This record gives sequence, C-alpha cells and structure tokens, in this order.
Amino acid sequence: MRIDGHAALVAGGASGLGEATARRLHAAGARVVIADLNRDKGEALAVELGDGAAFVEANVLEPEQIQAAVDAAREAGDFRISVCCAGIGWAQRTVSKDGPHDLEIFSNVIKVNLIGTFNVLRLAAAAMVGNDPDEGGERGLCVNTASIAAFEGQIGQVAYAASKGGIVGLTLPAARDLAGRGVRVLTIAPGLFDTPLLAALPEESRQALGAGIPFPSRLGDPAEYAELVTAIVVNPMLNGETIRLDGALRMPPR
Repeated sequence: MRIDGHAALVAGGASGLGEATARRLHAAGARVVIADLNRDKGEALAVELGDGAAFVEANVLEPEQIQAAVDAAREAGDFRISVCCAGIGWAQRTVSKDGPHDLEIFSNVIKVNLIGTFNVLRLAAAAMVGNDPDEGGERGLCVNTASIAAFEGQIGQVAYAASKGGIVGLTLPAARDLAGRGVRVLTIAPGLFDTPLLAALPEESRQALGAGIPFPSRLGDPAEYAELVTAIVVNPMLNGETIRLDGALRMPPR
C-alpha cells in the first residue's frame, strides 16, 4: 500500500514516537491528522508541517473524541493508515515497603495503554473496511505500539508490562478478525528510545542506558520507529506480527 495520497491518523502524535511518525508520513505525501491531549504541541506541529496536516484534541479513552479524529482523517482524504503511539508509564512493585501496588493506578495504566489502543484500532478499522480495495485487495493498516517491557518487564514494571503485553496479545486475533476485510494489524515493540520519557534523566544515565544495547549501542531515534512504520505500510505481507525494534537488547530484571 502506498503512503502518498492517503490520509493517516497518528494517535499520540504530538511528541516522541508519534511526532516522528507524523513527520515521516507527512514527508512521504500522506495527509496527517495528529490526535493528542496536548493541544499546544499538537497545534504547533500541525502548523509547522503545513498543508496536509491537522490537529484534533483527543483522549484515546473517549470514543467520541477518537471518532472525531477518525472522521477528520476521512475528511482529509483516503483514510488508510492508523498509528497509535499514545501511552503512559508507571513504576511500582507488586508489593513494596508501602504495601501492595495501587489498584487504581494499575487499572489506569491498563486503560490508557491497552484499552486506549484498542479504542483507536476498532474505530479506525471500522472506517477502513468501507474503503475500496486497492490493486492488492488492501483497504487499510493499523499499527500499534507495545514495548520491550511486554517481553522482559523489569522490577517495578508490572502495570506497564501487563498493558503492553496485552497489545502484543491482541495483534494476531485482530489481524485475523480483519483479514477478510483487507485491513492489516501490526505492532511495534520499541526498546530504549530517546523520547520525552527518558529526556528527564541525567545525560550520564541516558548514555549508560544506550551503552547497554548490543548494537547500535545508543538510544533509539524516534525517526527509526517512524521509518519502520513506513516500511510496514508498503509491505503487504507484514500482518499479525509484533516487530521488536530494540538493537538486540534483552532487558535484565533491573
């Protein structure tokens, strides 16, 4: 499936991996709708990108808001690409010196990361199935974002790892659900990337994290995530898979 001339929705598109993806898809000729809670950053990015870019304020947990973002993508053009990068992190042990893990926080991480991702997936796919198939029979593509923590969650990552593991788990059945409708579903599981989440760490700590990656021994660049998204778009045989993007890193317990 080509990128040029199609419309794309990027949820969580105002910063980090989502921002890089919005930039890359726009540069490749897509009309991009950036959906995010951060209005200031989202609007600024849309203005910077210029023609073919728009911002919609949206919470991935709110069906009406995500539907509005999907509708904006449909109005922008031939909507065939959806990428969900929205998510939050949290660190807390199952039981710590302060007692058991906060259940409300655990639930909120699951809601935002897993249920929010599925909300974007289901509404984007519902719009795509009405598209005319291209020459290969394809009607659309939905890309989700998991994490290395889905496979090697570290101490204190029980909530985050569970939420990202859920995204990995839904990838194949969702792809099978939508196969007959010509919509592909894939997930990218990034390792340690230079995103706002890590930007708050001291530079020495960031360098140490990057040095622990086998090769290349550095933090991932969000542009490399975005490049993988574009490769997924144009390769129709990629479907129902979670692709690790981590420089061969396997996380230790801590």
